[in-house]
Amino acid sequence: MTSSPALKSKAWSWALIGLISAGLFCSSATAQAPWPSEAPEEWGLAIIDVETTGLDPQYHEMIDLGAIYTTPDGEELGRFFVRIHPTYPARASSVARSINGYDEERWEQLGALSPDQAFDQFMAFHEQHAADRRFLLTAYNASFDRNFLQVFLQRHNQAFSNLYAYFVLDLPSMAWGLGVDALGGAEVAKAFGLPPETSDPMKHTGLSGAEWNLALYRAMRAHAAADDRQSDVEPSD
Repeated sequence: MTSSPALKSKAWSWALIGLISAGLFCSSATAQAPWPSEAPEEWGLAIIDVETTGLDPQYHEMIDLGAIYTTPDGEELGRFFVRIHPTYPARASSVARSINGYDEERWEQLGALSPDQAFDQFMAFHEQHAADRRFLLTAYNASFDRNFLQVFLQRHNQAFSNLYAYFVLDLPSMAWGLGVDALGGAEVAKAFGLPPETSDPMKHTGLSGAEWNLALYRAMRAHAAADDRQSDVEPSD
């Protein structure tokens, strides 16, 4: 049975999409080489946490940004924190304000910067550490933090891919792989012997989040290393 021209056209379209997707993946994969397992000294983690005026990165804005850059083993290389005046403060939701304590007057008193000033300072921090390393964005709510940071960079004519590797490390996924079938921060923290991140809006910042993320990452690495040592000493049948 012969296929119709329409079906042939559709088949070719899907084949072309497949080839393009494969090419993009291969290109992105090649851009990561050498891999962290091959040259760990050329890699690092950008442990990021942001606070925002809401959940929609196209409508809401970052009002602070915390970052701790580390080696793949979690050794700190440097840290960064800035509060940012949003362009549209009236868009801040009551829920967001209750979580991060955002208030226009308080932000002024705490020395918040304009988005342009915050961008310049963050880029200076990143470039200081990225001269000889490429960084993996690492976060607890990785898609949330990445999306807001990506929009922030785009608004300043900078591409996320110019700063960070294609891959992203999501901390709850890492915990899940270690057998902790939970997603909530408090439950995951408890599984690794850590206190939950502060819920006090006067203390809850992007930097406090990044510090907590780093503590969790280190705890999970230690847990995995202990399991490996235990496996090495267990007698075989």
